Amino acid sequence: MQQQQIMPRVGPPGTPTGSSSRTMSFVDKQKYIEDYDFPYCDESSKYEKVAKIGQGTFGEVFKAREKKSNNKFVAMKKVLMDNEKEGFPITALREIRILQLLKHENVVNLIEICRTKATVSNGYRSTFYLVFDFCEHYLAGLLSNMNVKFSLGEIKKVMQQLLNGLYYIHSNKILHRDMKAANVLITKHGVLKLADFGLARAFSIPKNDAKNRYTNRVVTLWYRPPELLLGDRNYGPPVDMWGAGCIMAEMWTRSPIMQGNTEQQQLILISQLCGSFTPDVWPGVEKLELYKTVELPKNQNRRVKERLRPYVKDPYGCDLLDKLLTLDPKKRIDADTALNHDFFWTDPMPCDLGKMLSHHLQSMFEYLAQPRRTNQMRNYHQQMATMNSKPPDNTMIDRVW
Repeated sequence: MQQQQIMPRVGPPGTPTGSSSRTMSFVDKQKYIEDYDFPYCDESSKYEKVAKIGQGTFGEVFKAREKKSNNKFVAMKKVLMDNEKEGFPITALREIRILQLLKHENVVNLIEICRTKATVSNGYRSTFYLVFDFCEHYLAGLLSNMNVKFSLGEIKKVMQQLLNGLYYIHSNKILHRDMKAANVLITKHGVLKLADFGLARAFSIPKNDAKNRYTNRVVTLWYRPPELLLGDRNYGPPVDMWGAGCIMAEMWTRSPIMQGNTEQQQLILISQLCGSFTPDVWPGVEKLELYKTVELPKNQNRRVKERLRPYVKDPYGCDLLDKLLTLDPKKRIDADTALNHDFFWTDPMPCDLGKMLSHHLQSMFEYLAQPRRTNQMRNYHQQMATMNSKPPDNTMIDRVW
C-alpha cells in the first residue's frame, strides 16, 4: 500500500497547505499579516494616548483615554519586543498569566491586551500593550512631593493595604520580587494597588529536602533583601516582606533608607542598620554562596529602632519595622502576622486617604516627579535631626536621603 505523502505547512496558520503555499509571494504574506484578525486582541487605536507616565528598563507606560467614553482613563504598558526575532516575550507571557490569575482590590487590574495593526510602516510587527485600570498616583511620586503630608492614620492605611495585597498574592503562591515605592499605585480615592509584576513568578514549597533554584538577580538594589545579596536561590515570600519594611520606613523618611551604589555597599548599609550577618542571629547564613566571598562588616550591633525612632515616633510602628527588617528570612514577619500587629489596632486607627488626596488634584508619578535626592529632601532630614534632643549621627542622615 502506497504511503500518503504529507506536505509540510508553509506560511502562517490559515494559509493554504501544499505546494501552492510554497509559492506564496512575499507580498501575499504581507497582505495576510496586515488583514489577519485577532479575535481576542483589540487594536490599540480604541485608546487615545494622553501622556507618558512611566519610563524604565521595563519600557514605557502611557495614560490613555478610551475613545468610546471620554471619562474612562487607562494605563497602557508597552510590551518590549526589541529582542524578539519571532514570537512573544516569555517574561511578558508570565506577567500576563499572573495578572489574569490575581483579582484583588489591592492588586492592579489587567483589563486587556491590545495591539497596533501590522503595516508596512512598522515592518509588519505589531506593538502590544497591557491595559490597566488607571491610578492617579505612584507612592514614590507622593513621597517625593513635600507638600503631601501623611498623618499616622494615613500611613497605617497605606501599609495595611500594601500588606493585604502581599497576603493575597503570597496566598496564591506568587512572589512579586520587585517591591518598591515606585511599584505601588494609589487611586485618587485612596485605594492602593501593587503594580509591575514583570519580575513576579509562582513559587512552590520544596519537598524532601529539595531546594528551589530561583534567580537572585531580582528586586531593585535599594530594596533587595540580604539573602538575595548573599546569593540565596531557595527563597520565598520573605523577600517581598523586606521590601515592605523598606517602603514602610520610607513613609516617614520620604526617601529610600539604604541607597547603596553596589551590592557590596548595600550589604554594608544593611549591616550598619540591622547588625552583622552572623550564624548566631541568622542560622545557616554561612552556607549562602557569597557569605565567604564578600567582605562583610563585623561587630555591628542591630540599631533599627534606635536609628528610625527620630522619624517613626510611634513605638508600635518601630516594632513592626524591626520585625519586617529582620535579617533571617525565616524569622522575618509574614503578611498575615503583620496585619495583626498592634500598629494597626491602636489609636489612631487606619483612616481613609481620599480626603487628603482630594487636596492634590495633579497626578503624581515618579517619572514626572523630582529626583529623590534633592536639596529639599536634604533640608527635610536635617530639620528632622535637629527636632530631636538626641539627633541621629551623620552616617544615618547619609543613608536616608
